[in-house]
Amino acid sequence: MPGFTTQRRLAAAELSIGESRVWINPDPEAAGDLTDAITREDIRSQIEAGNIKAKPKKGNSRARFRVRAAKRAYGHRKGPGHRKGAKGARTPRKEQWMTKIRALRRRLKELRDDGQIDRHAYRMLYRKSKGGEYRSTAHLNAYIKAKGLARGE
Repeated sequence: MPGFTTQRRLAAAELSIGESRVWINPDPEAAGDLTDAITREDIRSQIEAGNIKAKPKKGNSRARFRVRAAKRAYGHRKGPGHRKGAKGARTPRKEQWMTKIRALRRRLKELRDDGQIDRHAYRMLYRKSKGGEYRSTAHLNAYIKAKGLARGE
């Protein structure tokens, strides 16, 4: 069977697709008509006759991605060899700060509303939290206990 390179190129242009997606009828009876088809008009008539068609688009399978995503969901494939970017690229420093300060402020409000600390201690601890004094709520609780700021004690 001839290569039909010209016909393939013209058909691709007519069908507005890539050359790899052009299907040309493989039977020998159609080969004669296709060999003679050298103008765009001839190609259009061959498309109407069904000797030239566009192959369907191929999609990329997401199966492999889903397997990988499932593993990452429970912590696999996240080691240092899989990371790109700077130290704070995956969770920016600002995001880390926001998470921490919201937790601290939530804890301080709980303590104040339950009457475990008075409003003066609350304001002082609030300001210290804003200044970055505490690493976590556990650190805040330890500080309160060490300084004896809780009313119960």
